[in-house]
Amino acid sequence: MILIRRPGPRLRRRLSGWNWAICRIGGGLGEYRINWGPGYRLYLAQDGNELIILFVGGTKKRQQADVNEAAALLTEYKGRKATAKKTRK
Repeated sequence: MILIRRPGPRLRRRLSGWNWAICRIGGGLGEYRINWGPGYRLYLAQDGNELIILFVGGTKKRQQADVNEAAALLTEYKGRKATAKKTRK
C-alpha cells in the first residue's frame, strides 16, 4: 500500500486528466488498466486530497480476487487511520 500526499511532477503529469481512465468499482475503489503485458490493473482509492495506491493486480482472469484483495487493504487502511486518530487525541 502506497500513500501519496504530494505526487512528484512525473506522477502528476501521469495522473492529470486520467480520471476518465479510472473505472470506479464501488466501495471507494478505483481500477486503472495498464495496457502493457497481460493488462495489469492498478487499484486505488482517494482519501481527501491523498491518492492511495492499494494494489497492482494481474490479468483479467484474477480480477475478482484482486478486487477483493484491494477492498481488504482499503478496509485495513481505514482501520489504521481511525486507530491513529484515536491515539492522537
